[in-house]
Amino acid sequence: MKISKPFGRILTCFCGFSLSTATAYKRKALLSSPAAKAQGRKAKGEKGRSKADFAMQILRRKVLEASRRLPLFYAASAASRGSAHAVATLAAAARWAPPAASGSLAAAPWAATQRRGAKMLGSDVKLGNVIQRRGRIYQVIKAQHSHQGRGGATIQVELRDVDTGNKITERFRTDEALERVFVEEKLFTYLYQEGDTVTLMEPETFEQIEVSKDLFGKAAAYLKDEMKVNLQYFDGRPMSATVPPRVTCTVVEAQPNTKGLTAQPQYKRVVLDNGLTVLAPPFIEAGEQIVISTADDSYMTRA
Repeated sequence: MKISKPFGRILTCFCGFSLSTATAYKRKALLSSPAAKAQGRKAKGEKGRSKADFAMQILRRKVLEASRRLPLFYAASAASRGSAHAVATLAAAARWAPPAASGSLAAAPWAATQRRGAKMLGSDVKLGNVIQRRGRIYQVIKAQHSHQGRGGATIQVELRDVDTGNKITERFRTDEALERVFVEEKLFTYLYQEGDTVTLMEPETFEQIEVSKDLFGKAAAYLKDEMKVNLQYFDGRPMSATVPPRVTCTVVEAQPNTKGLTAQPQYKRVVLDNGLTVLAPPFIEAGEQIVISTADDSYMTRA
């Protein structure tokens, strides 16, 4: 029955409540019936289940994204130590993965997922990074930024194929997306070298290994007894090695100081105890110890 507004006002005056209030009371009475309560519980349960399913989908996606970035070496090392948390994480990732037909993580081995790293821009490429390009794995051994007018900024890199050792030169745009590969890194102590073979020792187990001197590149000249070095592993084999970024060396030969001959002090050539020749300030004399940056063989400060 439809009630006109004037009659509604009369009800409000004589009954003490408005038509909307009466309608609300009627709705509350209907909802409080046993049938309405049962229907409400059913709808609420379905809504709760839909929320739970949605949350589980998000959780599965997050687990897959995280697992793709989980290095193989971490999973293997954690499992070998009996880490229950690592084993549970791997099991959960495999259990929550979508069907293999969709090309998911469960359809590929962990060794393959190690190759799929995070995206990085060309402007972020640095010396030592490992990237995947055209189905090959490369390590960056040189990187130089340049700007070509209207062509925009670019970076020219020299890459070394991890499998073959061949070197190629590439040029990337600074906004170009590249796929970075994460590798395992282990700390070792340098012992000695014979010819082209370097012997290192694992500091915890005292296990000794032999690697090629070529893994260090030009930085092999800085190797000293008891020096801590890092080995980078890919697919279980060493692919490169690095020395500390700062190394103290002794000057064995220095050119005479030319103070007063020029308006500004000129750097001079000095010979280090490892045989390298670097530029140093004019006040550096033979017998002094100086700190050298191993990245570019540049003088940093007195030791």
